[in-house]
Amino acid sequence: MKTPNIPENAPFNDIQRAWLGGFFAGMHSHMLQNTDSVNNADARTINILYGTQTGNSESIANDAAAVAKSHGLLANVKSLDDIELDMLVTMEYLLIIISTYGEGEMPDNAQLLWDAISADSSPKMEQTKYSVLALGDTSYDLFCQAGVDWDNRLSELGADRLYDRIDCDVDFDDPTEAWISSVIPMMAEGATVSVVASDSEANNKPKYNRKNPFSTKILSNRLLTSETSSKETRHYEFSLEGSGLTYEAGDALNVIPQNCPDLVADIIKAIRCNGDEEQPIHSELMTLSEALRTHFEIKLPNKDLIQEIANRSGNQEFNKLIKSEDRNELSKYLWGRDILDLLLQFPAIDISAAEFIALLKPLQHRAYSISSSGKMHPESVHLTVASVRYRSHDRDHKGVCSTYMADLVNENTDVKIFFSPNTSFRVPEDDTLPIIMVGPGTGIAPFRAFLQERQYRKASGKNWLLFGDRNKATDFIYQDEIEAMQTNGVLTRLDLAFSRDQEEKIYVQDKMRENGAEMFSWLENGGSFYVCGDANYMAKDVDKALHEIIEKHGNKTADQAVEYVNQMKKEKRYVRDVY
Repeated sequence: MKTPNIPENAPFNDIQRAWLGGFFAGMHSHMLQNTDSVNNADARTINILYGTQTGNSESIANDAAAVAKSHGLLANVKSLDDIELDMLVTMEYLLIIISTYGEGEMPDNAQLLWDAISADSSPKMEQTKYSVLALGDTSYDLFCQAGVDWDNRLSELGADRLYDRIDCDVDFDDPTEAWISSVIPMMAEGATVSVVASDSEANNKPKYNRKNPFSTKILSNRLLTSETSSKETRHYEFSLEGSGLTYEAGDALNVIPQNCPDLVADIIKAIRCNGDEEQPIHSELMTLSEALRTHFEIKLPNKDLIQEIANRSGNQEFNKLIKSEDRNELSKYLWGRDILDLLLQFPAIDISAAEFIALLKPLQHRAYSISSSGKMHPESVHLTVASVRYRSHDRDHKGVCSTYMADLVNENTDVKIFFSPNTSFRVPEDDTLPIIMVGPGTGIAPFRAFLQERQYRKASGKNWLLFGDRNKATDFIYQDEIEAMQTNGVLTRLDLAFSRDQEEKIYVQDKMRENGAEMFSWLENGGSFYVCGDANYMAKDVDKALHEIIEKHGNKTADQAVEYVNQMKKEKRYVRDVY
């Protein structure tokens, strides 16, 4: 599933205690024990803690750990939800790498520790030396707010900010590398341990990544919803043949799109250029048309562009709205508008090709939850994507990546992709344990992968899927597959909630409450509870229903239900892939 706040598609893992040896991670591994390269008795330990919704922060944490090793340090890499407050306050060297999702919200795996450290009773941390790397998206008002909050709170508790916080936008590679190369030597200052590298300690970064994506071909593009549906949801399959790439159920696939040629042409016309103007892009000359099609975000206006359009327009009402800093009113105004809408609204604006490009953000990949098991489909990867199309301000609008795949990609198109591991969003290692999956709409994607995974592994644990959409006749995607899984026993229980098939709307959370006693029984038997989909409404409603079920059928108080859910989170039995 795409997550615009990035965002970030999930979390990663655990480390042995430092005295067992030096443990240093690559992109997809735990810290590995190495007894011959570091003098463990004298080595300084730095704690690298990450909070992530889509996996980026964990990946950076492992990169930082690898650099720490080269400086003679022991690196203790952990998710923030693997740390208790009493452990945190004893840490002498601390790096926090944390993303922000939604409107300034903490990622799921950081919330519990944040609640603890935010309390008035939190101990001082005057012996701690720290730095914070914050990931975010300047398209959102509360840019990097989670990182800002952690940085301020650590300072309030007396911790020594060894290096100023770095706030990273969606194109975070360069500032991240700069932060790591600056802060690690500062953390190592005074440490005397030498490192002797061994051949087995090569950096385990994947061959294909953001900067070096894999170029593949599409194998399948088929409509899942009925042609009479109010939605357009499609199934895609991309080839992995010859790539050497592998993935796990729960991971995300990142697709690097290209912009719609028609939108490019309309924007060029709106700024009164012809598209042939040559522009220097990354030390290479290319036409304005090519640059806008392949290198820049030209759909949603960023803050700098909005401000510049306001300045150049001379429109008093628009300038007043921006200067008022009334977020609600500005959001209402911008709702449904894109860059072209603003350019058309103020046609008198005079801006050159170079000036316009300078105000744009780089074109970013879109992350989607994978809807296939890599064990069952080792030579391909599947996606389940809703095509974004809507009418607004007298124009037809389209999502960048969803319609790139739907409209522009064919069997001859080179599509650039790379994977993002999501190690927290996994089926249980114990195949006997039950799982409950709540995934309405395209939120079913990772659960199709989970069910394939459980089928491949011949898992004996029970599987419960709660799925819903608008209408059963038009929106029951993967119906044949789901019913076949029921027949062959892979899918133990299926509850459907089609909201518009009856006068009173029914949602997945209503189905949860209807079957609360059995759901609580599954949880009591060690069941894991997974949610995928909309973070703003569905996931919050599901969370509320979960608490109510535990309170009612577990005979608990509201506070005890909260404690029960928090324990599930700590045990990684309540995890979400939300956007």
